[in-house]
Amino acid sequence: MRILLIGAGGVGDAIAKIAARRDFFELLVVSDYDESRARRTVDWIAAKHGDDVAARFATAQVDASDPEVVASVAREHGATHVMNAVEPKFVPSIFRGALAAGADYLDMAMSLSEPHPTDPYAEAGVKLGDDQFAQADDWETAGRLALVGMGVEPGLSDVFARYAADHLFSEIDELGTRDGANLVVRDEAGNEIFAPSFSIWTTIEECLNPPVVWERDRGWYTTPPFSEPEVFEFPEGIGPVECVNVEHEEVLLMPRWVDAKRVTFKYGLGDEFITVLKTLHLLGLDSTTPIRVRSASGPVEVAPRDVVAAALPDPATIGPRMTGKTCAGLWVTGRGTDGEPREVYLYHVSDNEWTMREYEAQCVVWQTALNPVIALELLASGVWSGRGVLGPEAFDAEPFLDLMARAEAEGGYGQPWGMEDRLAR
Repeated sequence: MRILLIGAGGVGDAIAKIAARRDFFELLVVSDYDESRARRTVDWIAAKHGDDVAARFATAQVDASDPEVVASVAREHGATHVMNAVEPKFVPSIFRGALAAGADYLDMAMSLSEPHPTDPYAEAGVKLGDDQFAQADDWETAGRLALVGMGVEPGLSDVFARYAADHLFSEIDELGTRDGANLVVRDEAGNEIFAPSFSIWTTIEECLNPPVVWERDRGWYTTPPFSEPEVFEFPEGIGPVECVNVEHEEVLLMPRWVDAKRVTFKYGLGDEFITVLKTLHLLGLDSTTPIRVRSASGPVEVAPRDVVAAALPDPATIGPRMTGKTCAGLWVTGRGTDGEPREVYLYHVSDNEWTMREYEAQCVVWQTALNPVIALELLASGVWSGRGVLGPEAFDAEPFLDLMARAEAEGGYGQPWGMEDRLAR
């Protein structure tokens, strides 16, 4: 396996660092628009693991917005797989470039949605991933695989959905992804500051777009942002967190392969975060449409959302100032294999102190990066295989979860996942 990794930001950097401990690939090319970021990642791997390990890595400069450039870089390095680790606005170009190069493709976030033109808070418009699924025949005809939504959420949550359907439930009422954390970021003086742990560009996209819900009798429909708040109890000391509806890929993926009556995604944002997002929206600072701005060197055009992203700390750099844990998981309700009511929360917790010590990567980006590396290893071994555009639910969950939880000394990743049986409501 020869992998072209596009993006050396927080998640891309962590993907390379996690992969450095594995031996399933021949070459991993870390690429970025700014190649110095890619070189920094490979230099870290050389310092941590030695030149022999670093010899399986290379760097490249790439313009992710140009499919021809993506294809050219992939061909230059003989890439068999293209791993997309940049913002979802680049999905269409990387997706096309990978297919043109004859490579398989993986991403962690899917092509962007467009709200319904007249009724955005009730009717779904262009949904997340619609553009990619529309090209499924092209990928199948080419004999290539596009594994979409293979991060943590979506990704691991979708693997949990497959596992629950195959092993825990005879009938599923709801597949509810629930994400919460007790993370705190402080400045040099020790004061708590607003510093999102993931790309603010992506966070704005997810949180201010109309959330999508799926129901068997209704199909996909939307609600207003931050709707249906609920307090969810997260494990391992995180505790209760208020979660709200947010647009996310799981709701668009799970119903395609897993039988359930309802599918939802709720995120624990917190009052401060919701207030900031609402303010950005009110001021038009969430817009991706460039506006004309006067500067000392003359007028320039810039997208307000890009200004917000530039003004906030880079999520890849806040790890040393962050404390706490983040939890990604899936809450499943229905009837167990014995026919009795059952309620289960399947989850994985990432501790920032540990990820910083082991990988110098903050826990949210590290947890996201873990899962595509596991998926790549399963594809390299042939345990997972497929053609067309597929989500994680299309594959057997057991090999993934076994490899994830098995100790590193025994060939696994040493990341046990949890399962809590909760009283049925």
